[in-house]
Amino acid sequence: MTSPSDKRISSKFIYFFGSFGGILFGYDIGVMTGALPFLQSDWTLDGGFETGAVTSAVMFGAIFGGALAGQLSDRLGRRRMILICALVFVLGSVLSGVSPHNGVAFLICSRTILGLAVGAASALVPAYMSEMAPARLRGSLSGINQTMIVSGMLISYIVDFLLKDLPEQWAWRLMLGLAAVPALILFLGVLNLPESPRYLAHRGLIPQARKVLSYIRRPEDVDAELADIQQTAELESRASKIAWSTMFSSKYRYLLIAGVGVAAFQQFQGANAIFYYIPLIVEKASGTAASSALMWPIIQGVILVIGSLVYIAIAEKFNRRALLTVGGTVMGLSFLLPSVINMLAPHANPMLIVVFLCIYVAFYSFTWAPLTWVLVGEIFPLAIRGRASGLASSFNWIGSFLVGLLFPVMTAQMPQQAVFAIFGVICILGVLFVRTRVPETRGRTLEEIEAAGTGRTDKIDV
Repeated sequence: MTSPSDKRISSKFIYFFGSFGGILFGYDIGVMTGALPFLQSDWTLDGGFETGAVTSAVMFGAIFGGALAGQLSDRLGRRRMILICALVFVLGSVLSGVSPHNGVAFLICSRTILGLAVGAASALVPAYMSEMAPARLRGSLSGINQTMIVSGMLISYIVDFLLKDLPEQWAWRLMLGLAAVPALILFLGVLNLPESPRYLAHRGLIPQARKVLSYIRRPEDVDAELADIQQTAELESRASKIAWSTMFSSKYRYLLIAGVGVAAFQQFQGANAIFYYIPLIVEKASGTAASSALMWPIIQGVILVIGSLVYIAIAEKFNRRALLTVGGTVMGLSFLLPSVINMLAPHANPMLIVVFLCIYVAFYSFTWAPLTWVLVGEIFPLAIRGRASGLASSFNWIGSFLVGLLFPVMTAQMPQQAVFAIFGVICILGVLFVRTRVPETRGRTLEEIEAAGTGRTDKIDV
């Protein structure tokens, strides 16, 4: 039987299925938005902890999925781990869709299993794509991956909208269960992909690595890139022997705090509160049933996709810190102004808050959403990069989990405007953090970034 690495694989085929992993990830982030109102009605969930627990279970599983995937992919390979993730994704989706009536604990466990695959896919698929892509394309992959994630979210919102007229006990089950379809497509596609040449070289399988490179590179580039891969593998092997405590030494502490802090702020700023709960937010603001407000997630999804394309167009034209500053400031004001308006004009149209949330989403989509992971990929020195990136990812998923869990609890105890005002203050604190603790990374070598972070004597340009 011919193995995948014996076939000449089109680079477009590789990028398509790498991108499809992003669509899979995005679909599951978004699908609960439409399913939740029907689930609440069918099972009479409380509007607080139960709703938050069911929604955030995916993020809880993702905290561990990302960490496990990083360890296992170094042993089993990127391709094999993506295949395993796709199967776990199918299992979690099907189990979620067939949950027994009022089986809250069963659904939470099913979505936690799904979260293991979501967290793993969010780490594995971009890594595989970047290792297969030529150097000239790696810079744009973050933007492309973000576009695929938000496209997956938009697809899930459209599916939710199309299924909304079904009986409620069937609507939410189909919405959640259909996540298995893109997972199966991913599995079948990745079956035909080769293993990453970087992984093969790390395992000492140099002839196989050369063979894969010969399929996806120009002949004159193969030997030079293979030599670079081997050199990097040797450096990373040395770095892996460095103790965990090295990350917290005075030499690296500043950069560690900067990268992990940005990753944490991205989630604690409240974006997932909008993405998961926008129909319920509209219900509270307007008094209309949440199940009738499923056009709003589609509007949010369109804004996210457009914003991701804007980011690709401007990514290398503006400094990272400048974009994060502008984005975070407008995001903070979008959360704070509804409270101010409500105090000054108590009878203002309550749907005004939804308009401001759209402004928030627009600026988030081309600043903090993609730039967080660009910056995390650039800011950590080689000696701590693997472990520091994993720590940043864990803090990001912890923030996502807590926001998903606590938002319905908070809105059950206080007005929506007050909850969003809290997120607004966090956005402004995030801007201050970027201005005082995060070095500029655009156009700088890793050595320059490390030197600036270690000495803290250089001026950090806007």
